[in-house]
Amino acid sequence: MVEEKSEAYIRAEKRVEAKLGFYRHFAVYIGVNLLLFLINVFSSRGEWWFYWPLLGWGIGVFFHFVNVFVTGRLITEGIKERMIREELDKEEKNAQPKP
Repeated sequence: MVEEKSEAYIRAEKRVEAKLGFYRHFAVYIGVNLLLFLINVFSSRGEWWFYWPLLGWGIGVFFHFVNVFVTGRLITEGIKERMIREELDKEEKNAQPKP
């Protein structure tokens, strides 16, 4: 027997997946940038370059954070619901018999 998930459960599941995606992204960001820092320290004494990828990628991590934890839920769910309504309206129009 296949159990159907409620809409609230599906929305919660998607939010959890988005949060876990951010946590993975942040962990990789920390790990890679730590590695770049160590490479910089041991290979280019006195010439610091590790902060450029740290800064560039950090901007991406910041926007990922904002999308997941600040505006993502508010903006994407509203847009998604509107798009679903539009698609349902199109289907209804196409399903109606034409005179």
